Amino acid sequence: MATEGMVRQRLMHRLYVDHQGWLNGWLRRQLGCSQKAADLAQDTFVRLLTKDQDVATIREPRAYLHTIARGLLINHWRRKQLEQAYLEGLALQPQAIMPSPESQALVIETLMQVDAMLSRLPSKVRRAFLLSQLHGMTYAAIAVQLEVSERMVKKYMAQAMLHCLLLAEDEP
Repeated sequence: MATEGMVRQRLMHRLYVDHQGWLNGWLRRQLGCSQKAADLAQDTFVRLLTKDQDVATIREPRAYLHTIARGLLINHWRRKQLEQAYLEGLALQPQAIMPSPESQALVIETLMQVDAMLSRLPSKVRRAFLLSQLHGMTYAAIAVQLEVSERMVKKYMAQAMLHCLLLAEDEP
């Protein structure tokens, strides 16, 4: 008699066999790189494996896989943009203070986490936070930029700071 785990394993195998080629091809067209496409296709199936989703209930497997893969693709492009911006900033620094490749990887990973955190904020809150923290603008200048009152900027900043604190508490 087959256990529930064995049934899930067979269903996942069937899903993989039936759709991996299609998914890999779609990702290859999006990325223009067969190796990265293969990585993201694998990541898509790993993401599906780690979900509590009952594979038997998936009515449109390609649409479901496409949704997961699209999220991973967006994360990939975001990471690429952040990495490029970071490397461009590094190129402006003297060679003597160039961080090691390991340090660069850690900074890029941290930037991805900050980006993910900021993406959860409403757009005006995010903009106010970035204008303050990255550009050093005063609340009055931010208010003019965002076309809101200075009091509203203070509320935005409080919201952003609270969000950061709550996330910091959640970190191990």
